[in-house]
Amino acid sequence: MLPTGLVSDPGYLEHDTGPSHPESPQRLNAILRRLHAAEYRDRLSLITAPLVDRTWLETVHTPRHIDGIARAIPSSGLAYLDADTPVSPGSYRAALKAVGGTLAAIDAVMTAQVANAFCAVRPPGHHAEPSRAMGFCLFNNVAVGARYAQRRWGLARVLILDWDVHHGNGTQAAFYDDPTVLYVSLHQYPWYPGSGSRGEVGEGPGEGFTLNVPLPAGRGDDDYLRAFDAQIAPAVRAFAPDFILISAGFDAHRDDPLAGMRVTEEGFAAMTRLAASWAADSCEGRLVSCLEGGYDLDALGRSVEAHVAELVRTGARRNGQHRNGSSLQQAAGNLRSTRK
Repeated sequence: MLPTGLVSDPGYLEHDTGPSHPESPQRLNAILRRLHAAEYRDRLSLITAPLVDRTWLETVHTPRHIDGIARAIPSSGLAYLDADTPVSPGSYRAALKAVGGTLAAIDAVMTAQVANAFCAVRPPGHHAEPSRAMGFCLFNNVAVGARYAQRRWGLARVLILDWDVHHGNGTQAAFYDDPTVLYVSLHQYPWYPGSGSRGEVGEGPGEGFTLNVPLPAGRGDDDYLRAFDAQIAPAVRAFAPDFILISAGFDAHRDDPLAGMRVTEEGFAAMTRLAASWAADSCEGRLVSCLEGGYDLDALGRSVEAHVAELVRTGARRNGQHRNGSSLQQAAGNLRSTRK
């Protein structure tokens, strides 16, 4: 049976955001520790992250934006792209690998090396607009992934499901007039970055292919699952995606310090089951999720463990031959030895 892919790379830790920034390298260490101890760890196959080719970045981002990020990287210390988004000497290479790891996961799913995949990448991406970095994000990993799935693999329709507590303004902007990508976002509203109202539905040929589900603070598992059932599932069934990408932020967790939602790890597991069922019904189970937010380390680790457990269970239903990759133990060792 096919394993679930795990994208992990020590280079992600080289994106140094400073000692008090919430989007810290410790997030990945917290995730890897939980996955290394998980009962299903032998069902994970490590996918290493290459540097993305600039050609793929330019399917979403302007050349000026890409060049501007490269020029902003300091030779030492930190520089700030905005008040929330610091970069360090290793940030550009880490950002290239974050996108590259996402594309490698798509390749692994499309070539049946893995059933599905979780990308433990950083920096995150869903706030990065075609010509602007913001909100901890440099390049939009999932948006480039959607274009890659379409142009490299000839897939017609891609669903991007974004359950990060913050609206993915960058992803929305990339596809706002595009009927081939259905962008669905559940998020706390009003909250950073201020976009994502119910009236934002796309424009021109893309009208109706952006679905925002803004929720007030304090909502929890039942509220999210009702939204999945009543609003999102009918749109997904009508769209019939050929591939599903998840912007998997875990900052809607009740313990997260940067928002006010009440989702639990069980809620994230239930949302994962639903997304995986859509993938099974529509696109032979093809699904890749990418880490976005989540800033309480313990809650993040538990939530990712629950999320990946559901991917593993789903992947066990897909037929195919297990292709051995590097071990999860090696991945965890690499991360710990690179930076404590």
